[in-house]
Amino acid sequence: MKYLDKRLFWFIKTHLLYRWFFNEFHITSYIGTPLFLKRCSNITIKKKVRIFVGSRIELHGDQAKLIINENTSIGHNMHLICGGEIIIGKNTTISSNVFINDIDFDYSKIDISVMDQKQIVKKTSIGDNCFIGFGTSIQAGTILGKNVIVGANSFVRGSFPDYTIIGGVPAKILKIYDHTTKEWVPYKKQKNNDKK
Repeated sequence: MKYLDKRLFWFIKTHLLYRWFFNEFHITSYIGTPLFLKRCSNITIKKKVRIFVGSRIELHGDQAKLIINENTSIGHNMHLICGGEIIIGKNTTISSNVFINDIDFDYSKIDISVMDQKQIVKKTSIGDNCFIGFGTSIQAGTILGKNVIVGANSFVRGSFPDYTIIGGVPAKILKIYDHTTKEWVPYKKQKNNDKK
């Protein structure tokens, strides 16, 4: 009952205080008390999005844009930095303490702080029906297809196709869904079968 009371409080607070600052914030969505929000006017929140307490969402530059699609749940303490456009697909679950970023820094000038050098924005997106495990770091240039499951505490950079399970530091494909057998199979086994 306490949990329901908290969600009701977040819902009321969202629609009285926060939603007016966003580009779009659907009436069926809510955000728990955020830690920090920057450039909300470039953020679109679709239907049934739940963002839990402690999120830090930073959009840098006038062109930066964040779109969170329908029925997405984001756990506590997510940190997202966006300099281009990040799209999070529908029906996606993002666990607590996840970092998502689409900005790298140039570090070629050794006499200048990395933070004072050029920002390099790389396309980053998360597909529909994904699950992002606790403590995962999604780096600039990562493209996750649909139905990608990411193991906890993974460091993710690169493109990963639909219907895969990935994990590790750095993340790699561990399993892939076989639509014929309707089972998740080890990725190497699947690759070997394809060669026959």
